[in-house]
Amino acid sequence: MINTSFAKSTLKKIKGGAQKAVHRSLDQHVKLAVTGLSGSGKTAFITALVKHLTSQANEKNLPFFDVMQQQRHIATRIVPQEALTIPTFDYPKALSALLPTEGQPRWPSSTERINTLRLAIKYRSDSGLRGHFSPQSTLYLDIIDYPGEWLLDLPMLQQSYRQWSEQQYALLQQPPRVEKSQAFLTALAALDLHAPVDESALSDIATQYQALLVGLKKDTKLAMLQPGRMLMPGELQGAPLLLFFPVAGYTEDAIAGSNLAHLQKRFDAYVKEVVKPFYSQHFRHFDRQIVLVDVLSALNEGPETLQEQGDVINQLLAHFNYGETGFLKRLFKPNIDKLLFAANKSDHISGVHHKDLALLLDSLVHEQSNHLKFDGVKIETMAMSSITATMPKQVTEQGKTLNCIYGLPLLESQWLTYLPPQPPMRMLNKDEWPSHGFEFLSFSPMPSPDKQLKHIRLDHVMQYLLGDKLT
Repeated sequence: MINTSFAKSTLKKIKGGAQKAVHRSLDQHVKLAVTGLSGSGKTAFITALVKHLTSQANEKNLPFFDVMQQQRHIATRIVPQEALTIPTFDYPKALSALLPTEGQPRWPSSTERINTLRLAIKYRSDSGLRGHFSPQSTLYLDIIDYPGEWLLDLPMLQQSYRQWSEQQYALLQQPPRVEKSQAFLTALAALDLHAPVDESALSDIATQYQALLVGLKKDTKLAMLQPGRMLMPGELQGAPLLLFFPVAGYTEDAIAGSNLAHLQKRFDAYVKEVVKPFYSQHFRHFDRQIVLVDVLSALNEGPETLQEQGDVINQLLAHFNYGETGFLKRLFKPNIDKLLFAANKSDHISGVHHKDLALLLDSLVHEQSNHLKFDGVKIETMAMSSITATMPKQVTEQGKTLNCIYGLPLLESQWLTYLPPQPPMRMLNKDEWPSHGFEFLSFSPMPSPDKQLKHIRLDHVMQYLLGDKLT
């Protein structure tokens, strides 16, 4: 006798799989990778994207987004996601921070766990296979948000504990880390790596290493801070899995039962139990990608920090699937076929220097971009701001017009008219770096009486990433 409930369940799964296949074959489903290190503005970007798509009043604010400019956009709404074990991106909370009912707006809190969001974008088709079937179509857009700190661990997938230790220990000997690393390095020097395991001693040193990482994150814009879960532990807070740290170079294999063997075991377990699942569950099957970069904050700290940020971004890109896409590839093995590098927070400098900022970012990622272009990936670099925190203001001084910006500096109470420096158009070496360095201010979000979010080139971003999917 046929089990009716089982048959219905099986039929439902088959129909669900067929529906997904149809959506992919008709290009009706896009999975967008919003990639960026901590502080790059991922949460603000996602919030602005959702706000502009779901608010009819914002259609006129996206003049370079074809589906809006041609008045083919019907409506967009948030719909239930497929990943039932992952929390939904808290869009209402993020929006209320930026558009409060009273008081000064503030930036949304940093992401502390994986979140996801699905949008259904209904629009009028004007050509192609979709237009043949129906004058109206719906594009489903999946967005995943995650702590930028967790992203830092992806390079560990290709490293042994020895390789990771050599890399991290070498970094601790260099400025600006070396000034802050002395307490940890002193404790590490007193540890006998080949002695029988002393869990108490290892725990104490691991705690010092975590404090070092947290301090570096607070006081600098350094990008290579591993393991990332020490900065944002999530559900791993207090877990023994996090109690490891890099050691000085060693040439001998670890003795079974020794401190070194124990550290190596914890490193391997961390990669296997934390990094690999994070990668396999959340970094496959993307179709499009935006990489948000806070170039200005890195410039403030000098050439080492800026170069490190570029190096880390290039390393991270090795862990995504890229390549040309077509009907069969989109159906069975989707790859990222369009990649956008975005120098975020461009409103923190004068508009006349936005091109300089884009060129600087392009110089940081040029090598990896060249490889991907060779593989058929379309790549663009631009300066943009998901949400503007300043407004342009011209000031005349001694008969000369200065292109300034006006806004409220972060954590300050007085509004300021400010003349920002000009960013370099390419990566500078130490000898070329200006002796006084760079000083770009950070700003709080601007109040919005009309409850709308202003942007710079967000419509260009949306057109590049989604425009061809909405024809």
